Amino acid sequence: MALSLAALTLLVRDYDPAIQWFKRCLGFELLEDTPLSPTKRWVKLAPASGNGAALLLARAANACQRSQIGRQSGGRVFLFLQTTRFWTDYRRMKAAGVEFAEDPRHEPYGWVVVFLDLCGNRWDLVQAPSRPRRASRKAPRKHPHREVPVSPSLRLGGLGVTLFPRRRRSREGRQDAKERGK
Repeated sequence: MALSLAALTLLVRDYDPAIQWFKRCLGFELLEDTPLSPTKRWVKLAPASGNGAALLLARAANACQRSQIGRQSGGRVFLFLQTTRFWTDYRRMKAAGVEFAEDPRHEPYGWVVVFLDLCGNRWDLVQAPSRPRRASRKAPRKHPHREVPVSPSLRLGGLGVTLFPRRRRSREGRQDAKERGK
């Protein structure tokens, strides 16, 4: 089964100011705006590139929901907006009035800056390095024989010394090696 994350709910005070902010400041497209009742709408926005999940705006309907506006992640970065043009997007967003919580910085995973949406949720604008970072993994275990000089034999004071004598292969082992082309 192929799964994908299609949308993420974002609590807002009111639909229209939020729609305008996401379009003007982040360049999002309005994908859908369908009335469901006199007080509720199905409002989906997404980056104009069409990449990634959409935001489903949800107008807070009660005191509990209103208390969570701008705090959906407990003060941590909540959403990550990935770009291939970090500095262009940063300048455009700054000119559009987006509030940044810090100066851009370079991290091992790329360029990043934290900004706040109109409700106060923290986002990262991120650009991955041009060459994808390889996942760090434990170095393969080295065979102790590979950490000595390349030559398996040395001459010490006129004596020929073999450091690692070749192991003799069994008859079956020699036959297997021939079949593999070794």
